[in-house]
Amino acid sequence: MKVIFSHGKESGPYGQKIVQMSQVALTKGLQVQSVDYLGISEPEARVEKLVKVLSVTNGPCLLVGSSMGAYVSLVASQTVPVAGLFLLAPAVGLPGYAMQSGFQLEGVSTSICHGWGDKVVPVSNVVAFAEEHRADLHLLDSDHRLTSVMPDIKTLFALWVDVQLGRAG
Repeated sequence: MKVIFSHGKESGPYGQKIVQMSQVALTKGLQVQSVDYLGISEPEARVEKLVKVLSVTNGPCLLVGSSMGAYVSLVASQTVPVAGLFLLAPAVGLPGYAMQSGFQLEGVSTSICHGWGDKVVPVSNVVAFAEEHRADLHLLDSDHRLTSVMPDIKTLFALWVDVQLGRAG
């Protein structure tokens, strides 16, 4: 099984969150890949890039995304089947993003971590999204970047990966 990471708008493919979560995935025997979206500012162009990556990837994939990267992972999962989504501060319900509704996530294990103090993506947007799709939702005492709660996110991610491996095995 492979974990494919998608970074946020102002981050990069080897940011702190991705590096730490990659280490978790590697300790569980998973392959990891981080897609480089630097220089691609439009969310839909990033989706196209991820769909291309997924189309040449063998085996089941788990997508992990942060902010715009979470949106990109969500939209790409509508084109290419994935085993699961782990979303950090997902950019849902925001202007400038083409897909606002109609996500089909039935059968896709979806877990969301979001900060109570997020000033970029309103908590209410994420709660409504999680409720609509019956996604696991972890609201943490942090801001949009979630760096203050990375130990908690790593723990949640490790548990989520264990569940995905149990489903695959």
